[in-house]
Amino acid sequence: MSMNTPISKVRGLGSARSGTEHWWMQKIAAVALVPLTIWFVASIVQMTHADYFMVRTWLASPVSATLILLYIVIGLYHLRLGLQAVVEDYIHGGGMKVFLQFAILFGCTIIAVTSIFSVLKIAL
Repeated sequence: MSMNTPISKVRGLGSARSGTEHWWMQKIAAVALVPLTIWFVASIVQMTHADYFMVRTWLASPVSATLILLYIVIGLYHLRLGLQAVVEDYIHGGGMKVFLQFAILFGCTIIAVTSIFSVLKIAL
């Protein structure tokens, strides 16, 4: 016997009303990270013997800067969604759950802003 109410079955929503969307967004981010990770690893491997100025020139190109920014933003978004799911599943204290959710959001935002600023400073 299902625990869902008839209206929740019709709407396709779980008890939290956002689990399906959260799951899909995490999967979409993961799929987007696959080609970006392959590109990033291939780029790093090609630059194993590069000096500082060559790496800086590479990062200053519009294509590299755009792809690294996408990698940073999508990667941190995927990280935030994953950590959020862990907290929701395994932390049961209400106050601690709220604190950790805020800390995850704050930490990911700080890392994203700092990383984006650094890439743009080099690229522009």
